Amino acid sequence: MIKMLSSEIVFWAAWVLIPILMEILPALFGSFILLKKKFLSKKDKELTYFPQITLIIPVYNSSDTLGACLDSIYHSSYPNDKISVILVNNESKDDSFSVFREYQQLRTELSLTWLNAKQGKSRALNMALFNSEGKYIIHIDSDGVLDSEAIMNLVKRFEAHEDIHCMTGSVLTTPELIMKEKKFGKKLLKNAEFYEYCQAFLAGRNFEAELNMIFTLSGAFSSFRKSTILKTRLYNTETVCEDTHITFQTRYLLKKKIDICEDAIFYVDPIDSLSTLYVQRQRWQRGEIEVIHMFPPDKNIVKGFFTNFISRLMAFDHTFAFPRMIWYFALLFLTFLNYPFQYVVISVVSVFVLYILATFINYICICIYLRWNKELMKFYAKRVQYVCILPFFNFIMYWFRLAGIINSIKGARTWSTRSFKEEKAVCKQLIKSDMAFVQNMIKKIKVRIYKDDAKVDDSK
Repeated sequence: MIKMLSSEIVFWAAWVLIPILMEILPALFGSFILLKKKFLSKKDKELTYFPQITLIIPVYNSSDTLGACLDSIYHSSYPNDKISVILVNNESKDDSFSVFREYQQLRTELSLTWLNAKQGKSRALNMALFNSEGKYIIHIDSDGVLDSEAIMNLVKRFEAHEDIHCMTGSVLTTPELIMKEKKFGKKLLKNAEFYEYCQAFLAGRNFEAELNMIFTLSGAFSSFRKSTILKTRLYNTETVCEDTHITFQTRYLLKKKIDICEDAIFYVDPIDSLSTLYVQRQRWQRGEIEVIHMFPPDKNIVKGFFTNFISRLMAFDHTFAFPRMIWYFALLFLTFLNYPFQYVVISVVSVFVLYILATFINYICICIYLRWNKELMKFYAKRVQYVCILPFFNFIMYWFRLAGIINSIKGARTWSTRSFKEEKAVCKQLIKSDMAFVQNMIKKIKVRIYKDDAKVDDSK
């Protein structure tokens, strides 16, 4: 009886402890911080004057999306005469310039400037920074649109808090495009991605901001005091995640606070396929590793775990995550190790329920944070069933990131990443090569045996 009890305790501890430590306790602590921030923080005051700002938009083959992006700036609540827009073109091959020229003629009250660059995105952004004017710099991508209050809310937050030097906005996928999707599989994927973005920005980074632990300013939507960003080493050309690098510069070199403006929303197109998502997440993972190597955590691992959140992130995000993934494969073999099948099933269900609980806690907090935008809150709240789907989505993302780590070990630094189809072709070629090697070895062994048999016959 004691032996059976001890084995069950070990079993349950191995399966349930990691989710509790990595998901439930952080979710409970994070929800407390989020609610405290929501109800106890002072609201940003209305502006008595409007400072000059510059929006920088990198352009690369953006003719299909650039017009909508510029429209979202023009129709924002921030005064157009206080906005300067710099479009920095990185060798586009389409009619992006024609879109700019037509828009410039149509919206004469909005200051638009076009710059050409030929040395990659980072250098293009740096050139735009040196040509910018005003008190604040806002960087957005050309394939998304701003919420009408996004710019105003950013500037209000900056003006109300002099200790904030950089902020990321909240990046969400566009609800209208998700609703237009007709195919069940793609709609499921897009809704799950929307929920993941809400969890990441409105819960994850919102909580991290309270502890000054934001890992990266979103490259799609970030903002700076001009006086701060020009004191950095600007955007780095040696990584595919220049947004993460400039975040680290601001925190570690300038010792400045980084925050999030949760009610400044930038909408991007939802992902169109699992293969595209695979490429995107691999690139993000590669960039994360590159930047961490440039800003290594404390060499004393134990001390760094308590003093440097990057050390904790690496431990939770990498060290603990992958053993948990391996456990799922162990499921197939546990029944052969004297564990009753019903225990295996109960344990898996228990772990799944814990993940749902953690996700639901964040769901409640996000609904509270979205009350300022009734339409968006209604879209999010009505899809509560995705609280149960998100753990599966996150599980798939873990494997995508693992592929990114493996490919970054030997692969050269590049913006492009192999897709599913390309990975399949590489695997097929490797298997073919390995099989050819095995067949060649078998052939050589057969020839050797044949020669030995021939020598024996000759001797007779």
